[in-house]
Amino acid sequence: MFSIIFIASLILLITTIVMMLASILSKKALIDREKSSPFECGFDPKSSSRLPFSLRFFLITIIFLIFDVEIALILPMIIIMKYSNIMTWTITSIIFILILLIGLYHEWNQGMLNWSN
Repeated sequence: MFSIIFIASLILLITTIVMMLASILSKKALIDREKSSPFECGFDPKSSSRLPFSLRFFLITIIFLIFDVEIALILPMIIIMKYSNIMTWTITSIIFILILLIGLYHEWNQGMLNWSN
């Protein structure tokens, strides 16, 4: 019992010493003003935070996320095809792909995919 407490205390002491040494050794002597300032995606952090931002970038991000999630959901469907009922799998796959195609048609119809404007 005493040896377990001694070993645990020794491990705690060694861990504390290593963490303190890492903290001391990782300190930088020079503090650079540019590196200390927040980086705001290319915008000047000292100016107004209410700058106009193009909505097109937001829409493209949303479209990317939708189709990225689509790939993450379609890949497992291929793997489970041999373990599932083929009729249920086919109906589920067709419904899923139809929903995505309807969404793509809606985005195209609304002009979200047009960058010429």
